[in-house]
Amino acid sequence: MRYVKILNLRDDAELLERYKQAHSKENHWKEITAGIRQVGIQEMELYMQGNQAVMIIDAPDELDMKKAMAELATLPRQAEWEAYVAQMQGCDPNATSDQKWQLMEKIFYLYD
Repeated sequence: MRYVKILNLRDDAELLERYKQAHSKENHWKEITAGIRQVGIQEMELYMQGNQAVMIIDAPDELDMKKAMAELATLPRQAEWEAYVAQMQGCDPNATSDQKWQLMEKIFYLYD
């Protein structure tokens, strides 16, 4: 199953660069990526255009995404990570990842 979510970031060049750096291979928090895998998510990618971020998540069809995201919110350092990135995001600083990221509606795919 593929999920595509969107999030608005603060429209500030310095904060946008910090957001990119926080998600880089060199700077990401290993506890966070381990937690994402622990809850059953197979792959996650982030893309940015201006002050918008798009997240693509691949997960097994049988994964209960709401339950997985609720579990993710309880894992070590997750709340700390959410507070850190909230400085750069244009949303409620107390929101969980699942509350911040809005699910996009699929309206097209390349038909056979």
